[in-house]
Amino acid sequence: MADVDSEVPPLPPRYRFRDLVLGDQTFQNDDRVQVEFYVNENTFKERLKLFFIKNQRSSLRIRLFNFALKILTCVLYIVRVSLDDPKGSCVKYHNCSVLNTTEPQQIKWELIFSVNRREPVWAIQVTVALISFLETMLITYLSYKGNIWEQIFQISFILEMINTVPFIITIFWAPLRNIFVPVFLNCWLAKGALENMINDFHRAIQRTHSAMFNQVFILICTLLCLVFTGACGIQHLERAGKNLSLFDSFYFCIVTFSTVGYGDVTPQIWPSQLLVVILICVALVVLPLQFEELAYLWMESQKLGGNYSRHRAQTEKHVVLCVSSLKIDLLMDFLNEFYAHPRLQDYYVVILCPTEIDIQVRRILQIPLWSQRVIYLQGSALKDQDLMRAKMDDAEACFILSSRNEVDRTAADHQTILRAWAAKDFAPNCPLYVQILKPENKFHVKFADHVVCEEEFKYAMLALNCVCPATSTLVTLLVHTSRGQEGQMSPEQWQRTYGRCSGNEVYHIRLCDSKFFGEYDGKSFTYASFHAHKKYGVCLIGVKREENKSILLNPGPRHIMAATDTCYYINITKEENSAFIFKQEEKHNKGLPVTGLYDAPSRLPVHSIIASMGTVAIDLQHPDPPEESGKLTLPTENGAGSRRPSIAPVLEIADSSAILPCDLLSDQSEDENNQSDEEGSVGSDFVKGYPPNSPYIGSSPTLCHLLPQKAPFCCLRLDKGCTHNSFEDAKAYGFKNKLIIVSAETAGNGLYNFIVPLRAYYRPRKELNPIVLLLDYPPDNHFLEAICCFPMVYFMAGTIDNLDNLLQCGIIYADNLVVVDKESTMSAEEDYMADAKTIVNVQTMFRLFPSLSIITELTHPSNMRFMQFRAKDCYSLALSKLEKIERDKGSNLAFMFRLPFAAGRVFSISMLDTLLYQSFVKDYMIAIARLLLGLDTTPGSGYLCVMKITEEDLWIRTYGRLFQKFCSSSAEIPIGIYRTESHMFSTSESQVSINVDQGVEHRERGGSWKEKTAHRNSTTSDQSEHPLLRKKSMQWARRLSRKSAKPTSRAERISQQRLNLYQRSERQELSELVKNRMKHLGLPTVGYDEMNDHQNTLSYVLINPLPDTMLELNDIVYIIRSDPLAHMPEDSQVGQARSTKNQQDFGTQSKDETHL
Repeated sequence: MADVDSEVPPLPPRYRFRDLVLGDQTFQNDDRVQVEFYVNENTFKERLKLFFIKNQRSSLRIRLFNFALKILTCVLYIVRVSLDDPKGSCVKYHNCSVLNTTEPQQIKWELIFSVNRREPVWAIQVTVALISFLETMLITYLSYKGNIWEQIFQISFILEMINTVPFIITIFWAPLRNIFVPVFLNCWLAKGALENMINDFHRAIQRTHSAMFNQVFILICTLLCLVFTGACGIQHLERAGKNLSLFDSFYFCIVTFSTVGYGDVTPQIWPSQLLVVILICVALVVLPLQFEELAYLWMESQKLGGNYSRHRAQTEKHVVLCVSSLKIDLLMDFLNEFYAHPRLQDYYVVILCPTEIDIQVRRILQIPLWSQRVIYLQGSALKDQDLMRAKMDDAEACFILSSRNEVDRTAADHQTILRAWAAKDFAPNCPLYVQILKPENKFHVKFADHVVCEEEFKYAMLALNCVCPATSTLVTLLVHTSRGQEGQMSPEQWQRTYGRCSGNEVYHIRLCDSKFFGEYDGKSFTYASFHAHKKYGVCLIGVKREENKSILLNPGPRHIMAATDTCYYINITKEENSAFIFKQEEKHNKGLPVTGLYDAPSRLPVHSIIASMGTVAIDLQHPDPPEESGKLTLPTENGAGSRRPSIAPVLEIADSSAILPCDLLSDQSEDENNQSDEEGSVGSDFVKGYPPNSPYIGSSPTLCHLLPQKAPFCCLRLDKGCTHNSFEDAKAYGFKNKLIIVSAETAGNGLYNFIVPLRAYYRPRKELNPIVLLLDYPPDNHFLEAICCFPMVYFMAGTIDNLDNLLQCGIIYADNLVVVDKESTMSAEEDYMADAKTIVNVQTMFRLFPSLSIITELTHPSNMRFMQFRAKDCYSLALSKLEKIERDKGSNLAFMFRLPFAAGRVFSISMLDTLLYQSFVKDYMIAIARLLLGLDTTPGSGYLCVMKITEEDLWIRTYGRLFQKFCSSSAEIPIGIYRTESHMFSTSESQVSINVDQGVEHRERGGSWKEKTAHRNSTTSDQSEHPLLRKKSMQWARRLSRKSAKPTSRAERISQQRLNLYQRSERQELSELVKNRMKHLGLPTVGYDEMNDHQNTLSYVLINPLPDTMLELNDIVYIIRSDPLAHMPEDSQVGQARSTKNQQDFGTQSKDETHL
């Protein structure tokens, strides 16, 4: 039994684990105590304080009640004054005589201290005073913090006592019921209650009002209180004087405070005059302080930009532009491109920038054109308050741009990423348009609706410039909004043609809604493209199926058009803004006979394109072709032509036998037939596959020419031998093709996009150019790992301002030199000086190696006028004047007539900012640009390439017939022409006049059509025959020279001859310098030709020229070739996939260039 009593009862299950951790402890349920916790002290005083002061909603009600009481007291005072009779009051209570107005100095003090207060008014005033007194004492008790005197000597407490205690005393002492109490002073208490009430109201609804509103409100209340106090005080004091009414006193105060001072109403006794003096002194002290605070807040609000109205955000449409720093060029590019679209004219642009507005930007925003539509807000996109000010949640779009002028571009991208995240977090439904600089940061903002990576586009465009001349100019003109009116007043024919064609842009329309393409439902894509161009002058370049989200550029003749397809075409304006006038109807109306298409004097299907305010009128001839249109004669020298086979018609439905094979992977001619001739060459062992290592996340996989095995890193160094080879310069490698040299500061990941387009699988293997990367700093192993799989890609440490480095990397064997803008030079104390070093270095290379094609990237587009600068070139001066004229007309492409830009030898990435802006209206523009540049490879989509017009191709004659030839033979779509013309750039007026005479004399001699064309367009390097000016160019130069022409004296001729000798000696001196350095480095000097240059030619791009545009010798035609992989038979794909199991080789064959 004792054992049972001594037995310890088992612990409850919930305590057993705790006992194991803390030891053997027993806890009984009755030992536990429940404790309640309160946020505030559970006392009566704290509860009252919570209700009257701390709680936002209850304190708001208390303040509203207090404000109503104070207003009621002021109203009761006005009622008492209106019922008051000074004469009756004097007789009843003091038995005084009526005031004699002829004795103004006699003051009846009884009328000042005593008033006639009726019983009902007294009762109400006493009740209100009692309530106010109790409330004041309670609030004073609750807010007491240990210092009673601080509470007593507050202005509000003193005023409350003055206005309430006398009324309470009259309850117990009846003779004092008519004593005067300055109840009108309660207006100041009402002012304070109103301010506190508004603050509590904004706290209760969790919104903040601007300090500007608060200050304006305080100023207005102060003015009202001063006027009301002065009117009531003067009226009461004048009871003992002139006995003014309350309205007369109010009138006097308004006139006095406004500094007008009519003098018709004035105080007559000294107490009232003293009150006026006091009021004026108070006003002179209080009001300037209030106005100063208001002015300060106004200036600060001007810097911050205020708020974008919520009402306006709900009724009007707006977009938000977030930038780190706003430059004038960036702002104007955005505004000009954004408002170039007619449907965006009513949009507002809200700029959110953390820096203070620049003076130049402020001046621009004050222009009436922008002041009503552009709002600048100083704030950060990372603050919800600033995003709320910009009404981001109601915006139609948000553009987030990076600061490319930052030295640390990675840090600039990090800021952009955070802004994009903040905008997406605050407004998830707002479309984001993000510009990023580095490709490795692109995947952080892949959630954005549209993303443009600057380095991706830049390097891909510069790479295509080397194989497709002036690709940068072509793309820049396509993504700029223009009416095609630039240069139309110029006397130069090439400027008018070039300016008109620059107005072409990319548009889209559904096939079933289109008049351009609606009739080609069920026809092949190639058939639709050719006939739409022939009939309407539009160039159909791509299509998108309704069920597929991918855009296909030139899907080929096997693509059958459907009614639901979206068509993408190039034209001066979109179809919706076009009016169609058929020539047959026009001739019927005029009573003229109806003729066939080729019977008209002009063979132009699109006779006139008139762009005006976004509307184009297109006059069309009879669409039915004549029966004999299939035969074309080839002109001969003697004029007696002989028949040649006509151009084959474009079939409605694809016929495999009628289309030339375009499969680059099944053509054996390039690799097998030429292997015996080039045995042992570098390119005989290339394979095709996808690059195994991508330097960053998000790069689009592209099928490329690759090495069977990765090259060792030591073999990638051009200027140093290794154990695998002993070559130390470009000459030793014995390259078959010309080099492409890229000068960059560092080997960034974007440089990978320069290599991929030049090694794409559709580039013929025998035409691959060796690539040499001339880097200021050696690349890291991560970058070398990415490029070691590509054939003929080398790097070398050096700079372009070092002649030895240029010679070692093989500049005399190079066809193109690409100079990339360096990050370290993008920022300068003077913004436009950021390109100074690049421009001077390129100018030096231009003088040392005049035959070299140099493609330069600049930070600022305005600096391209300094490229290949000639100080005394009259033609360049005329182009400068033309640029100023176009800029004054408001053109977005004022720089387009600069010869380096027109020729595609200079480029600025800021010109591609419009690509992001245009995507707001054309959401397909980024996708089309990426396909054109080879950044994306969509299965079934074509690619951009070029073909050169030779003498054998001139029988085609016109661009329209060339379009038919491409579509019928190889299913390729031409989109433009790169034209080069001979031109004389004169350095003196006498030289201009001499060359003009020679040119006109030569043109008057005449000759066969072929001889004229060949001579006019010849760009050979033989400099023994002096190139002549075209007739229009000569006339323009002659007019320029005649403006200030003077008789040429013998002294001037001698001076000109000396100048020519000086220039020749300078050229020889430069040549000797280069040769001496080559000898010092042990390089042969055979390849250096100092006289072979292209300084006497001009080149320009014609986008979608008219069908009757005559072809000229050496024209380079831009074509979109269909994807060769899209039409491969399935069995061939399977067989090739089996043979490339270990090498990722998709075939080792490619297709020769198509020659006409």
